[in-house]
Amino acid sequence: MAEMGMGKGVTAGKLASNVQKKLTRAQEKVMQKLGKADETRDVAFEEGVINFNKQYTEGSKLQKDLRAYLAAVQTMHESSKNLQECLSDMYEPEWYGKDDLDSIVEDTDVLWTDFHQKLVDNALISMDTYLGQFPDIKSRIAKRDRKLVDYDSARHNHSSTNKGKKGKDGGIKITKPASLLERATPVWAQGILSAHNIAQSNLSRNQAEDELERAQKVFEEINEDLQEELPSLWNSRVGFYISTFQSMSGFEEKFHKEMGKLDQNLYDILVKLEKQDMSGELPRGADPANHTMSPGGPPPIPKSPSKLRPAMPPRPESSPCRDMKPENIINLFDAAAAPNISVTSPTQAVSWDTWEADTLTTPAAPTPAAPTAAAPTPAAAAPEETPVVAAAAAAAATNGDSETVEMPPGFLFKVTTMHDYAANDSDELEMKAGDIVLVVAFDNPEEQDEGWLMGMKQEDWIQNKQSSLKGVFPENFTSRL
Repeated sequence: MAEMGMGKGVTAGKLASNVQKKLTRAQEKVMQKLGKADETRDVAFEEGVINFNKQYTEGSKLQKDLRAYLAAVQTMHESSKNLQECLSDMYEPEWYGKDDLDSIVEDTDVLWTDFHQKLVDNALISMDTYLGQFPDIKSRIAKRDRKLVDYDSARHNHSSTNKGKKGKDGGIKITKPASLLERATPVWAQGILSAHNIAQSNLSRNQAEDELERAQKVFEEINEDLQEELPSLWNSRVGFYISTFQSMSGFEEKFHKEMGKLDQNLYDILVKLEKQDMSGELPRGADPANHTMSPGGPPPIPKSPSKLRPAMPPRPESSPCRDMKPENIINLFDAAAAPNISVTSPTQAVSWDTWEADTLTTPAAPTPAAPTAAAPTPAAAAPEETPVVAAAAAAAATNGDSETVEMPPGFLFKVTTMHDYAANDSDELEMKAGDIVLVVAFDNPEEQDEGWLMGMKQEDWIQNKQSSLKGVFPENFTSRL
């Protein structure tokens, strides 16, 4: 218990001493601001403190910007890596320079990693070490300011203690009794009391001198150290900036030089790939215009429409009645040209499409009035329909199918599905093998991609007309009728 009490006493005494110091310093600062006490000033040291604060602020900003720069380098590394890995994944093995491209991607990643690590080791770590010395010096500057206030307070206390204690001749000045105790003291004891007061004054004077010497010693020790360190620290900033930015510039120069070589190698590979593509040496896969059935299963599906500007597919062959001259159409009903159509059995009637095919293969009888019509071509222009053509079409319809199917707007031709096709997108048409599809023109020709047609199932059109489902489908899954 005694030890605990003594410990508490020491702690309380130390706490009281600290509180007393703070009160004394605060009182001294107030007296200095009011002009009632002089303040010790050191202009050279104050300039050093200003430079120190400026240097600390600039260094902190440089450290922050350097960290942001390194973060940007790391982000650029990740972005570059992802981009080149994407190129490597898309680059097909049979294309020119596949192995060289993969090597370039790997070397680029290694180069980015090495560049970032060198910046961290030679710039960021040096920056952290450089700024690490500032907090300690800053705390010592604050301590020096406190000790300077203690020194001024001790100096003023010593001055006030010695003031008025000596006479004009330098001897001790004995004051007259002023207190009631002194007045009540007998005459013969007046001298003893005065001697006691003089002894007390001498003791106070000695204590003030000791306190002044002690405060001056502490202040001068810390002041001398800072007087040497602050100018040295201020001058060191030049060399630090030079070494830091020289290192960064050297690393960046080497990095960009090596990166330029890799970029040039990649560029050369792509140039040769372009020549290979232009010469037709790249494997193209199945021809989208090939409608024959593949022995191993359905043909490859062409790439989904990309909404680019592909070439339009060739228009379907025109009907012979639109390509032949009016005067030759009459010859189609001659005995040699008319198809063998049975009107007594509707189930055996030949359809209009069959009649059209037979007409193309059966030559018309020549007449003196007009030459034989040339075979129709896709590019032939359709002349204006005449009454003769209309009559021929009506007769063929009467002698042909008993039921005429109205075709959808923009109808081009029919196709039959050779393989099942499952739609992969909402704008695609799902088909089963054997389906008859009515091919129609695209609303916007620019939306048609090579190898793709637009149409609807014939059965769906007959049942639902305008509400039937229309979509795109791969042409090489079908065969034209």
